[in-house]
Amino acid sequence: MNARPLDTEPVKDVVAALVDGVLAGQRATVSRAITLVESKKPAHRAQARELLAALTPHAGGAIRVGISGVPGVGKSTTIEALGTNLTAAGHRVAVLAVDPSSVRTGGSVLGDKTRMAQLSVDPNAYIRPSPSGGTLGGVARATAQAMTIVEAAGYDVVLVETVGVGQSEVTVASMVDTFLFLTIARTGDQLQGIKKGILEIADVVAVNKADDGDQEIAARAAARELAGALRLVRGTAGAPPVVTYSGLHHKGLDVVWHEIEQHRDRLGADGLARKRAEQQLDFTWALVREELEERLQHSAGVRAIRDAVKAQVLAGDLQAPAAADQILAAYDGTDV
Repeated sequence: MNARPLDTEPVKDVVAALVDGVLAGQRATVSRAITLVESKKPAHRAQARELLAALTPHAGGAIRVGISGVPGVGKSTTIEALGTNLTAAGHRVAVLAVDPSSVRTGGSVLGDKTRMAQLSVDPNAYIRPSPSGGTLGGVARATAQAMTIVEAAGYDVVLVETVGVGQSEVTVASMVDTFLFLTIARTGDQLQGIKKGILEIADVVAVNKADDGDQEIAARAAARELAGALRLVRGTAGAPPVVTYSGLHHKGLDVVWHEIEQHRDRLGADGLARKRAEQQLDFTWALVREELEERLQHSAGVRAIRDAVKAQVLAGDLQAPAAADQILAAYDGTDV
């Protein structure tokens, strides 16, 4: 049954109904709650703040894992295999997929539900792509708030998948407890990953497609090479563990999960609390920057001079610093 649009219900009833439904673990209500926090409508933003304030005391207990990897590594296969293992062990798993391409298109990619066919119908799993809201910061806001909702709904493992390789990984690493980087035995992947800085933020590295025979031998060789490279980059004490596994054959996934748990153990309760507190502070400033940009876009004073400033900059008559000063002065004059 399709849920009613948020705008068709009395405002005073929306938040209370969503809170009750989320805390009861109702999947349809979880989806509606995430839709609300993703909305950019001012009325919805106000309701979203109330919703998150009510749900936050019930969130925070999940294991938060960010997952990324090189193209073709088999992220969806890995996440489905890992997710089904975890639900079989009694966990409730939420998968939030961060899609950087949605920054360009304005939508989200729904392909994860088709690629994870088994996990998507598991009653103890929930899969949700995160649309951008127009910026990578929008992705971060949508995903962080969705994380609060699914945790309040009782999901005790949250897997945050990044579709691409690049800045989105840094964004995801800043909102999870453990960042898992997946790679395969293919020439150049290890060094390329280090060049892009991805391996510098990884807490656990796993080499996929250690299926059998020659593939397993190649995967183990790649893992040794990668472990050596990481020790050079991050030092012996700071290098993350490197393990091998086969997502296709569900082999070695227990080792991958063990390393994730070991990383959390090394952080300890105090270290994890500090990490999450620092993440909340970073997220606070990200929200401030996003809100300021939104206000700039809607400022009457800025709109009044925008075209003139644009024309002068394009004509070479006005330099960027002076143009920025004019825009900020227009904003201050309108809104102060």
